[in-house]
Amino acid sequence: MHDMSQRYHVSSAVVVAKPAAAESVAASLAAMEGVEIFAVQDGKFVVVIEGKTSGELGATLSAISGLAGVFAANMVFEHAEDEEAFADERRTDAA
Repeated sequence: MHDMSQRYHVSSAVVVAKPAAAESVAASLAAMEGVEIFAVQDGKFVVVIEGKTSGELGATLSAISGLAGVFAANMVFEHAEDEEAFADERRTDAA
């Protein structure tokens, strides 16, 4: 059985903000640990959320939903894999 602390979790979400609040929402998202803004258009943000557990992703999404100026924050995709497998994909040696 896998130790859940050794899992890498990533999700994407769409965040919809009031147009007048888009700049402040962008600043808040950029300041959040494990959150990266991937794209922005007309007050809509595509973000990537990373964490150690699915619950951590959900908590981050809830925090985003509670930001001033946010109308909605909806998870679109979630993926998890062993960190060891993820690290192996980044190997650069020929072994």
